[in-house]
Amino acid sequence: MKLSDFDFDLPEALIATRPAQPRSSARLLVAEGERITDAVVSDLGNWLRPGDRLVLNDTKVIPARLFGTRSRQSAQGLTRAQIEVTLLEPRAGGLWAALVKPLKKLREGETVVFSDALSATLEAREEGQGLFRFNLAGEDFDAALAEAGAMPLPPYIAAKRAADARDKQDYQTVWAKHSGAVAAPTASLHFDAPLLAALRERGVAFTHVTLHVGAGTFLPVKVDDVTTHKMHGEWGEVSAAAAAEIAATKAAGGRVIPVGTTALRLIETAARETGAIVPWTGVTEIFIYPGFEFRVTDALMTNFHLPKSTLMMLVSALMGQERIKRIYAHAVAERYRFFSYGDSSLLLP
Repeated sequence: MKLSDFDFDLPEALIATRPAQPRSSARLLVAEGERITDAVVSDLGNWLRPGDRLVLNDTKVIPARLFGTRSRQSAQGLTRAQIEVTLLEPRAGGLWAALVKPLKKLREGETVVFSDALSATLEAREEGQGLFRFNLAGEDFDAALAEAGAMPLPPYIAAKRAADARDKQDYQTVWAKHSGAVAAPTASLHFDAPLLAALRERGVAFTHVTLHVGAGTFLPVKVDDVTTHKMHGEWGEVSAAAAAEIAATKAAGGRVIPVGTTALRLIETAARETGAIVPWTGVTEIFIYPGFEFRVTDALMTNFHLPKSTLMMLVSALMGQERIKRIYAHAVAERYRFFSYGDSSLLLP
């Protein structure tokens, strides 16, 4: 299975840099068997049945991109350097792993000041990253980070424009609860209060799980034989209540439909050992590519993914490689908007 099997031509103009407003007005490609229907997200209920269950990732994106100043006293006087820090994940002992630009201008023990309230000291280096200790913790840290930080937009958006105040709302789901992600579960960005209410009225149920999406989600696959690729780890939790709700839906003949690849990867991780959904907490490195046996997922709502990405491999595993090629060819021809702020699809195998 070669990396080139998951490539396709994507016109640059189809990469979305802002989301649709309102959220549920985004377009929705529905692939049901061999049929493709062009719709809008607000029509989602037309393809769902009473007793179906949507699985939602309730992770909360932190404003992880920080811009600060390092000051250094030398024989020549005081020098300053502008330092950009992108938080990646919390580590043991209260440290944060982060990308640093430029790392060479920061020594261990030096402090970067981001605002009057927030600063961090570089304690160590690890595989090209920095390990920082902040001057604040808990709610004080959260408040100062919310004030000083910017949303960590995906590289393909950040290359076109800087994050701004709108992104703090746009790049967050309406049900975000547990802080820890540095990327949004983007299929969920299409949901708003009217759509949720309409789905509930139709008899669709909801279950919340948590997977903290890491920056590794944007890492390219660098091996030609994709089966040898090693996935990044992400922390997740399927609570006992969530597992029971999903199991009850399966038992009653309803469909379990994760909203987004993050929710799908998590519930499939929780079903690996027994073949059925069970409570689970830990770091998942699950890699889903063609040949994978789905044990919980009956369908998937997801945005359109990068060529040659692990997420292209995931949707190919669900729908079949040739089928996905036709779906993506249709999406490009009909000028659907791609990636994190783009349009969505409902994949019904």
